[in-house]
Amino acid sequence: MNRSIASMMFTSMALAASLLMTTQALAQGRDGQTDLTIDAAARTEVIEGVIKRLNDFYVFPEVAKQMEAAIRQRMQNKEYDRITSAALLAQTLTSHLRAISHDKHLEVHSSYQPLPLDDSRSEPTPEQRERMRRFAASINYGFEKIDRLEGNIGYLRVDGFMPADVGAETAIAAMSFLANTDALIFDLRYSVNGGDPTMSTLLSSYLFDSEPVHLGDIYWREGNRTRQIWTMPYVPGKKYIGKDVYFLVSKDTISAGEGFAYDLQNLKRVTVIGGITAGAANPGFEYRISEHFFMFVPMGRAINPITKTNWEGTGVKPDIEVPAEQALRTAHLMALKKLLASATDERTKGRLRGVIETLEREKKK
Repeated sequence: MNRSIASMMFTSMALAASLLMTTQALAQGRDGQTDLTIDAAARTEVIEGVIKRLNDFYVFPEVAKQMEAAIRQRMQNKEYDRITSAALLAQTLTSHLRAISHDKHLEVHSSYQPLPLDDSRSEPTPEQRERMRRFAASINYGFEKIDRLEGNIGYLRVDGFMPADVGAETAIAAMSFLANTDALIFDLRYSVNGGDPTMSTLLSSYLFDSEPVHLGDIYWREGNRTRQIWTMPYVPGKKYIGKDVYFLVSKDTISAGEGFAYDLQNLKRVTVIGGITAGAANPGFEYRISEHFFMFVPMGRAINPITKTNWEGTGVKPDIEVPAEQALRTAHLMALKKLLASATDERTKGRLRGVIETLEREKKK
């Protein structure tokens, strides 16, 4: 996964490696795996490993100490002593850690397949890059559906955010197809796995003029450093300027999809419609704990230049809150009515009124 395009980088190589590890785990069938039986020694190894990773890397050191204290108190109370299932231990630790941190990115996993010893954040090998590219291509780089709705309204469903240097060609093709629509709807309701925010930076760059716009920052505990994220002055094809944009979100919208919505909402560039999102804002890295356990440790935090905070634990609150299943029709109608209000010729007005009336009738059924 080549992350050499510095102007598009949002995260460090840690996230790239994390994406690779996650892809490998998914390929092994993590969700449908056979559980493992663990003994007291294995259980202690996992718990101590989790505590060490938190103290070494978690973005908020003081919260890491609070989590350690809570876990050690539970150990003293012998709450983990009867757990012999690897999957149950992972689920229990995740629940207990989140009870203190309220961090939805923080989680512990078990793996039926043995995990590789090396979880360093070195440059991925050519084989790893090729495996990632094949996986990304198999899901069309996260671009699930594109359409031109009645009334010349563009529609783009994005279910995941692949690194921009992997999926840029598809993103550019999508934005070129939609360039001549009169309003645009991004559907992020099914973006349940997050991904790499360099893709949302690329997409955001189509929605602003050539003057770079400050989208946000990312602070990393490691090195105590902050990276700024700006739109790019140039993108291939036409920019989508001077036209309304709507984002559809739901409780399942998470991580990179949330950041995309949060930053552009605060810049007043988009109207967000749907349900409050998941509330996971802290990027990080997957670390091996033992032969059959690993965990995702948030090592950074997003900082919006306008709010000076992020959506962690609260989610993105839509401008128009409606049930997720009604979000598309709501956005479509809103876009059409705004176009009708600004239309100057009767033919266009009549066409828009016809589409609006049809949608309104369907809405009442």
